[in-house]
Amino acid sequence: MNAPTRNLTHWAERVDMAAAFRWTVELNLHEAISNHFSLAVNPEGSKFLINPNARHFSRIKASDLLELDANDPETMNRPDAPDPTAWGLHGSIHRALPHARCVMHVHSMHATVLAALADSRLPAIDQNSAMFFDRHVVDDHYGGMAFGDEGARCAQMLRDPKITTMIMGNHGVLVIGRTVAETFNRLTYFERAAETYIRALQTGRALRVLPDDVAEKTAQEWEVYPGYAEGHLHEIKAILDSRGADYAA
Repeated sequence: MNAPTRNLTHWAERVDMAAAFRWTVELNLHEAISNHFSLAVNPEGSKFLINPNARHFSRIKASDLLELDANDPETMNRPDAPDPTAWGLHGSIHRALPHARCVMHVHSMHATVLAALADSRLPAIDQNSAMFFDRHVVDDHYGGMAFGDEGARCAQMLRDPKITTMIMGNHGVLVIGRTVAETFNRLTYFERAAETYIRALQTGRALRVLPDDVAEKTAQEWEVYPGYAEGHLHEIKAILDSRGADYAA
């Protein structure tokens, strides 16, 4: 898939991002014209791609993505300025955390139900939830929409490189990773794990929680599972291509 004649940079990364947006709709993890995905494109992590303001995920193309600089104070004065909460949250993370290469934030149903519980931790009750054992943090201090100060506060909760997922209390979920493939795979697995946990709670019966050593072993096995996330994204793009989707335009 070739870049259009505008000669946009980071074309392969743009295509991966656009595919992730489209498949988020397929899985019904999106919400109106809200929520954002971003991807760092320089070594320092401060320059990043992000979806344009008020564009439904189902219509996002590779060429639509904005390229922003987290350290540019004039960003919100651009004619194509991003959503202010996207700038507040994603800008803060890319400004402060070089290891957070890709950032995906949604208000998906089961993750948000989990975020609404008084105890929003995700116990390792199956193989999928074990992926997040000792790798998620819960934000218990929701302070309103993620404009500048709130975004910066959230960013500080992700300083530990071991943390891949933030359950944003009273809000949703935010997942980080090294690549689009890794982060999107993690996002979809978190939603599935949250659903499994919630459905297990609904039975009213005792949970079978994995021992810590087994949960940690399983989490590490997920981290080194060869090519899994990349294969997942490859298949998503193959399905979209077979349908004639224009995500890579």
